[in-house]
Amino acid sequence: MQIDDRITRLAENIVVNSLKLKKGETVYIEAFSAGTRDMFEALIKAVVKAGGVPFYYFNDNAFVIDAIEGASAMQVQGWADLHKYLMQKADCYVGVRGYEDMFAFSGVDLKAQDLYRKIFQEQVHMRERLPHTRWCVLRYPNSAMAAMSRMSLKEFEDFYFNACLLDYRKMGQAMRPLKEMLDKTSEVHIKGADTDLRFSIKGIKSIICDGTMNIPDGEVYTAPVKDSINGYVQFNTDTTYSGVFYSNIRLEFENGRIVKGTSLANNDKFQQMLDTDAGSRYMGEFAFGVNPYITHPILDILFDEKTCGSFHMAIGNSYEDETNNGNVSSIHWDLVKIQTPEHGGGEIWLDGVLVRKDGRFVLPELQGLNSENLK
Repeated sequence: MQIDDRITRLAENIVVNSLKLKKGETVYIEAFSAGTRDMFEALIKAVVKAGGVPFYYFNDNAFVIDAIEGASAMQVQGWADLHKYLMQKADCYVGVRGYEDMFAFSGVDLKAQDLYRKIFQEQVHMRERLPHTRWCVLRYPNSAMAAMSRMSLKEFEDFYFNACLLDYRKMGQAMRPLKEMLDKTSEVHIKGADTDLRFSIKGIKSIICDGTMNIPDGEVYTAPVKDSINGYVQFNTDTTYSGVFYSNIRLEFENGRIVKGTSLANNDKFQQMLDTDAGSRYMGEFAFGVNPYITHPILDILFDEKTCGSFHMAIGNSYEDETNNGNVSSIHWDLVKIQTPEHGGGEIWLDGVLVRKDGRFVLPELQGLNSENLK
């Protein structure tokens, strides 16, 4: 059966442009669900073509659930030790997920999920993969994702490849003025529907995301000074975390700490998430989303956080890079607010200067990030 040439192009773009693979380097390729097979094979071929050494590992959420339900901390630690060793042997990592059941984890015991996050995810991915490999994670289109997006499969595939195969070099160049501005900024002020939030980013650098670590990509991120956030924000994009659905999350802050948080859906579980650990009531990220082909949420954070005209903030862990604000948590949960007119509008000010209004950049040096200039 002939494979869609867009899959081959995307796999080669990831290996050459995202990972910047050198001859002889090892790539850990992990695929979730049987539906990812075409991309899985394309990535293996692309690694070999580039002179690399592929290590391929087929996984599935059903296997993960089998491994953690009823497992002791000792068993989860042994599992994590093995995968941490494999990750340490890799120069690069690619993770491909195709969700047949986005809510697979919703019925899993919370204690088991907590062990999985705090031991496996934190040790293998947060503390090993993120800081020590060149990595890229992506989704793979299937009927379940198309249905969640309210599109036919063909429509969703076209949407997916448009968002994933855009000109990231052009996007990266357009992002530079925003990065330069953020790097010099002290105070951020966000206004919008049921939103009035102020915080400092002074002394914390920003990072351009132009197709290196996520596919699709399209954000410039930094982090708030940990104890500086004051005010309130009403996010307007539905979200899932560990297979649980949440909606209309609203947060109130005092000196960086979430003093009140609510979700219209599964609020009891949301309160448990906020009390996960010492860092789960603080924020670890703030970012602008700019992908011109992503204009509405699809209940997948890898897409939703890149929505053109949006910003997102992450509850929990801060990345161990130039944006590190010192917050440590076993969770990193991105929440999105779209500020285009159809989603209520809004403004973002940097040091008293209006930089984006109703989802559009207003300063001349930033207008290259508006959607019509990135297509």
